[in-house]
Amino acid sequence: MVLINVVLLVLGLVLLAKGSDFFVKSAASVAQKLGVSEFVIGLTLVALGTSIPELASSVIAALEQQSGIVIGNVVGSNIANIGLIVGLGALIARIKTKQEMLKRDGYIMLFAALLFYVFIINGTVSRSEALIFLLLYIAYTVFLFEGKTKLEGKYEFKEFIRYFLGFKYIVTIRSIIIPRLKNKNKNKKKMNNKPEEIKAKELSKPDISRDFLVLIISGFAIVVGASYLVNEAIFFADFFDIPKTVIGISIVALGTSLPELGVTISAARQGYGNIAVGNVIGSNIANIFLVVGVSAMIFPLSVIKPTIFYLAPFMIFMSILLLIFIRSNWEISRIKGIVFLTLYALFLAVLFFNNLLII
Repeated sequence: MVLINVVLLVLGLVLLAKGSDFFVKSAASVAQKLGVSEFVIGLTLVALGTSIPELASSVIAALEQQSGIVIGNVVGSNIANIGLIVGLGALIARIKTKQEMLKRDGYIMLFAALLFYVFIINGTVSRSEALIFLLLYIAYTVFLFEGKTKLEGKYEFKEFIRYFLGFKYIVTIRSIIIPRLKNKNKNKKKMNNKPEEIKAKELSKPDISRDFLVLIISGFAIVVGASYLVNEAIFFADFFDIPKTVIGISIVALGTSLPELGVTISAARQGYGNIAVGNVIGSNIANIFLVVGVSAMIFPLSVIKPTIFYLAPFMIFMSILLLIFIRSNWEISRIKGIVFLTLYALFLAVLFFNNLLII
């Protein structure tokens, strides 16, 4: 009986990881064929792609009102992203970073972790707090677009806070999306006025039907994989009498962090340090703002005391340490990678052997 559950758990992880991989690739292919710029693709699909497993599994858990799985998944993924993934990446090669990454995205990641802690102090993440997270993620995404197109290199953390509090992202959305929709409608009208033969040729190139098919199948695989992963995680939590937060922060978090692991190791091998670290920082921001935001909007999340007193503070500590290491010589050396891996191993040891989360 338990063997079947183990198989289903592994199957869920495989479907989730591979489904996410194919989903991102096919979505990027569709976007390119529809004429979407590479920057927009990178900003949305690639940056968001590695957080799809966390989002899918957390949404399924939220629908089943399993707050421990959601909170454990997010906090555990963020800790694993820094301790395990950056640590392994640094062992492979020195990861060089840039100052802009620290001043904008690094500080926003730390801000997200601190705000998360403020919200969970009372033991819950309410829908109103979830809405704030979602608005922050929308603002952050639009803020990146603003910085890329207008003031590249000048957009830092303090500008982001002003940008969010001033609701400037709403103005940006209106000034960019509405004109593009109008242009799209104009292009459709032009297309309708063309002869049928020319119209047929233009519509037939490029063929995106295969990409859409892969998109649908991979999306289905993500949902099924997330469902298996969450259900079996709950089963093992009950079977071994382990708090669900422990399962979420270990098995579920490690499983959903596989895409980040693959991207970071690949980037480190090829010498793309900014991609390696940027992937982790971007994923950590998305995990809190987007994943917690969406999950808590579905069902307000309850938070146990050990998360408040140990797990979340450790996540904040690892975030601060990452920023310190980035600032030190603007690279993450192998020694720093060993420090991260050691801290992550000690974290898991305390988690499992000291019965810290037994309620």
